[in-house]
Amino acid sequence: MKQNISRREFSQFPNLSHTACLDEDIQTYIQHLNALHDDKNIFEDILMMEIPPWIINPFDETEVVDVVLQEELLELSSNEELKVQFKNGYQRFWLQSEIPEKYPGLWEFVRKLLIAFPSSYHVEKSFSVVTNLLTKKEEDKTLQNGDICC
Repeated sequence: MKQNISRREFSQFPNLSHTACLDEDIQTYIQHLNALHDDKNIFEDILMMEIPPWIINPFDETEVVDVVLQEELLELSSNEELKVQFKNGYQRFWLQSEIPEKYPGLWEFVRKLLIAFPSSYHVEKSFSVVTNLLTKKEEDKTLQNGDICC
C-alpha cells in the first residue's frame, strides 16, 4: 500500500482517488502506514483469537465441550427457520434478536467474539474525538479572551 500511495495509485483507498493530494499529504499517509505496520501489538490479541468452527457454521456437525452449549447448538442446528437466515452470513445470523432469547449460552460466548474488534476501535475513535473537541474548545476560549493564537 505504501508503494502504491507513493506512486499516487489509490486503488486500495477509493476516497483518495477523488481528491487532489499534496506531496505532504502523501508523506503523512505513508508515515501512518509505517506506524501501523511497526505497531503490530495493537492487533495481536485479535489475531491470536481462536474462533470455534461452530460460530462460523452452526449447522455443521461439530463437537462442543460444554454440555449446555452442545444442547443449545443441537437445538439451533435443527431450527429450519434459522437455517434460512444463515445465508446472510454468520455475523448477521448471530445478531438476530431471537438468538439471545432462545440460545443464551451460545449468545454469551459469541457476543464476546463479535464485539472484540469494533469495541476497541470505537473506544480509540471516541478518545480522538474528545481530544479534538477539547483542543478546539481551548483554542476558541483563547480567541474569545482576545489572546493572540499561534
